[in-house]
Amino acid sequence: MRKVEVVSYSGDWKERFEEEAEQIQKVLGSEIITIYHIGSTSVNGLSAKPIIDIMPVVRDINNIDAFNGAMIAIGYEPKGENGLPGRRYFQKGGDNRTHHVHIYEMDNPEIERHLAFRDYLRTYPEVANDYGQLKEMLAKQFPYDIESYIVGKEQLATEIEEKAIQWYKVVEVNYYPNWKVNKTKTE
Repeated sequence: MRKVEVVSYSGDWKERFEEEAEQIQKVLGSEIITIYHIGSTSVNGLSAKPIIDIMPVVRDINNIDAFNGAMIAIGYEPKGENGLPGRRYFQKGGDNRTHHVHIYEMDNPEIERHLAFRDYLRTYPEVANDYGQLKEMLAKQFPYDIESYIVGKEQLATEIEEKAIQWYKVVEVNYYPNWKVNKTKTE
């Protein structure tokens, strides 16, 4: 049984993302457009489960299953769509999970949702702090009950996500009108 562990922000999470992104880039090669660090470990100062969430954006999601063997070779377990149509999902670390990879085809709306949530929390540290405190409390309250942990943070996460998407649309139009073209570096 996996323990729900939420820890204080660690400066090495960015480095762990970069190292893993490099490995994934080697595996997927020219299929990748960009790779993003998403989730709580991508937000400076935010308490999180110490699992690095990585979001490669690819040209054609239908080509990704051909890379399952290569992903297994670098330690990942392929999970297919894992409940989200249009995604390919991989986990690394078994019961002691270290990384999640969420692969989407360019223009999938899930990409914007993930980036909006991440960037909103990066921009509003007081919101990130409240979210982190809730996650810490829930991890202590439900150390061996991941479902109760998820349900406990769902309302606040949904509220943040709704605000983040509205905020991101304004930011995207005003500051990144061509983000799908221009935001092609690994971040």
